[in-house]
Amino acid sequence: MRRKCLSEDPCPIARSLDAVGDWWSLLIVREALRGQCRFSDFQQGLGLAKNILATRLRKLVEQGVLETRPSADRSDHNEYHLTEKGRRLEPVLRALATWGRENLFDAKDTAAG
Repeated sequence: MRRKCLSEDPCPIARSLDAVGDWWSLLIVREALRGQCRFSDFQQGLGLAKNILATRLRKLVEQGVLETRPSADRSDHNEYHLTEKGRRLEPVLRALATWGRENLFDAKDTAAG
C-alpha cells in the first residue's frame, strides 16, 4: 500500500511529516546533528539496511534537509551534511526527546539513562 502524499496539505504538521515524518529520517537527522556524515557511519550507528538508508538519504537530500559534499579525505565518496533547513530540526528533536523522557520511561528507566 502506497503512503498518501501530504506535501500539498494545508496543515504545516502534515507537510512536515511528509518531508521527515518516518522514524528513520528523524534518526538520520539526529545522527547528523551528532556529527555523522558518512553512509557507512549512518548504517553502522542505526543498524539500517543499505537500501532503506539510501532511500531515506536521497529523500532528505531532495527535501533540502541534507546536502552531499565530496569527502574531505576520499574524493570518490560523498558525505551528507545538514543544511540550514536540516539544522532547524534540532529543536523539534529536542522536544521529541523531552516528551519521550517525560512520558515513555518509568522512574527506574530514567535513573539509568
